[in-house]
Amino acid sequence: MIGQTKDVGFQIGVSKTVPHPPEAVWRFLTGPAGIALWLGAGATLEKGATYRTADGTTGEIRSHRELDRVRLTWRPADWDHDTTVQVAIVGKGDRTQLRFHQEWLADADERARQRDHWQRTITAVTTALTTEP
Repeated sequence: MIGQTKDVGFQIGVSKTVPHPPEAVWRFLTGPAGIALWLGAGATLEKGATYRTADGTTGEIRSHRELDRVRLTWRPADWDHDTTVQVAIVGKGDRTQLRFHQEWLADADERARQRDHWQRTITAVTTALTTEP
């Protein structure tokens, strides 16, 4: 089945290359406005910290590697299971590839919903980066 692995269940990844240097993309993603867009208002990205966003999503920051990636558990308030989300960047000059990846999704339907979610998220982040001072 598409998106199903033997190790991490169903997974989804979306990526986009943006015309911004990696430092600017990282600064936005890990700052309050960026965190609110892709993770949810109220979260912080300190490794080992647990979080609860304004909409009730909960999780734990598993890793935070500067200018590289953040990996965390992610459970919306209405879900009965945790998933793992990773946001990563790969930069070259003044262009940066931004990637969102989610593992441990319950089934193909949840995978499809999360693909739509991360596509909307990456569009919102891209738009916000263009309007950042």
